[in-house]
Amino acid sequence: MKYYLSLVLTIVSINTALAQIDYDVAKIPENLKKDAVVVIRNEESFFDVKGLGEAKMDYKVAITILNKAGEEYGEMAEVYDKFSSIYNIRATLYDAAGKKVKDYKSSDIKDQSLISDFSIFEDNRLKLLKFVSITYPYTIEYSYSQDYKGLLSFPSWHDIKGFGVSVEKSAHTIQKAKNYKMRYITSSNLQTDSVINGEKVQYKWKSANVAAVAEEPLSTGIDNISAWVKASPNQFEYDGSTGNFDNWKNFGSWLFTLNQGGNKLPEATKLMVQNLIKDAKTPKEKIRILYNHLQQNTRYVSVQLGIGGFRPILAEKVAQVNYGDCKALSNYMKALLNEAGIASNLIVIGNDMPSLNPNYSSMGQANHMILCVPLAKDTTFLECTSQYKPMGFIGYSNSDRNVLMVTEDGGKIVHTPAYNAKENYQIRRTKITLAEDGTASSEIKSTYGNAQFEENFSMTLMEPVDLRKKIIEDSPIPVAELISYKYAQPDKTLPVLTEEINFKTNPLLTKGGDKLFLVVNQVNRRESVPLKVEGRKTYFAVPFSYNDDDEINYILPKGYNVEFIPKDIVINSEFGSYTAKFSIKDNMIVYSRIQTMNNKKYPPEKYGEYVDFYKKIYQADKQKAVLAKTL
Repeated sequence: MKYYLSLVLTIVSINTALAQIDYDVAKIPENLKKDAVVVIRNEESFFDVKGLGEAKMDYKVAITILNKAGEEYGEMAEVYDKFSSIYNIRATLYDAAGKKVKDYKSSDIKDQSLISDFSIFEDNRLKLLKFVSITYPYTIEYSYSQDYKGLLSFPSWHDIKGFGVSVEKSAHTIQKAKNYKMRYITSSNLQTDSVINGEKVQYKWKSANVAAVAEEPLSTGIDNISAWVKASPNQFEYDGSTGNFDNWKNFGSWLFTLNQGGNKLPEATKLMVQNLIKDAKTPKEKIRILYNHLQQNTRYVSVQLGIGGFRPILAEKVAQVNYGDCKALSNYMKALLNEAGIASNLIVIGNDMPSLNPNYSSMGQANHMILCVPLAKDTTFLECTSQYKPMGFIGYSNSDRNVLMVTEDGGKIVHTPAYNAKENYQIRRTKITLAEDGTASSEIKSTYGNAQFEENFSMTLMEPVDLRKKIIEDSPIPVAELISYKYAQPDKTLPVLTEEINFKTNPLLTKGGDKLFLVVNQVNRRESVPLKVEGRKTYFAVPFSYNDDDEINYILPKGYNVEFIPKDIVINSEFGSYTAKFSIKDNMIVYSRIQTMNNKKYPPEKYGEYVDFYKKIYQADKQKAVLAKTL
């Protein structure tokens, strides 16, 4: 009787506790409202590993959306596939006072396919519920359970979900059998509480009263300020495949096994390869011929179907249909090279993601595949999804990072090439012929290399009408009439783009009495300074290192000479360097400017120095020359 009475009292106390949850926005501490667009009132995730390929997640969250800027958080959007199911969904909307407005029904929740814009084969689905409130603030609460049949990875946890998000309470728990092997890494100073309960072990992480951080310029992310956990199984089972993720070598072995027998080619394709390379003199020439063939005859599509999200489509199939995802096209290129007698290795890489952690192997650190061709004297990396990138150029979002090379002996961490500032160049030569009324004729010739080639290459693919519009809108010099323009890639084997633009300008000169004033830098001028951020929290970096080399020759208006030109300027810092030179030659102003920037990752306390560096460049770019009438 005592047992049953105790059980009843326990149930009553639990129900009472649930009923007492108060989502009154007025009760949110003021420190959590500062800089916040949403507040995580309470979040609980419990991930129970039931076996090698089986797990269950119970998740519950309550989020207060303070204003329209936080509207993106006003929805439930949970992904599942044929190896998982989401059920037992409950959702409620509350007003600012914490009063219940609506309980949502199953019929309110959309269940839809999650086919990406770039994907034609994908079995991911989405449970979607958009909460609707006509006033702010409001609170949403939802919960669900998710069963997994196949475990390649565990859900990760971040207490802070993004800029402008504060946290009242958030907790994450992983439960497993004592003999089940797994690994995890956490943010620094995050405490891990572990409890043994019979044959089970629970690991728990929690966070509370975390203030929001306003979005910060050039931020490299919030990992250095948020609490986070990433966990991974050692042995796993997924879609009929088993493997071990306890280190990168074993990870690579699993990927190599998945692909065994997948790079056979049809006889017709083999004959084609031999015909293509019959006159090639070197391995490099063979690679170039076959890479060009790949670019001209295949196209990229995404495939995310079970183990097919990790196993490449057979090379034989790609040869027939002429399309594939990054894995399929990389594997097909590998098969073509193999037929040519050239060995190569698949590379697993995080495109636009951090380097792979060499000490922690797991799924989720990579999202892309390329190909590596190690030759006797050098190594060539191939981006097989692009129809335009020259051989060996993999783009700055793939460069300078740890990646996994898949070999028959397992996985091996290698590093992709880094493109330095001098390689990511812009060289621009401009001739501006000034008229006395301040207008001018401008001729601009630019050359872009590597990362700057990549940034500007889309100009070559635009329709003429759209291209003209973009040139006029983006021109640093006000365009009165666009006369001609041309974009070209002179050598298809190099990541180099040329640009030629001729136009007439609106007035560039301002009058003061009988003198004319000219801002000497008209082409590559800094128009603003990065916003200063007091007490910055996050690390920062420019997207890539670069070197801009500009020269402008000004032909003076008839009847004028140069009365004054600024002195040369040199600015140096750990972030980069800047030089500006001013001279007069044959009654012509010659202005040259070189700015070099480093893309190192800098700690938040350096940001003030970075802003000061840009202030100096901003002032240097505003220097004026004075023209006077000749007697």
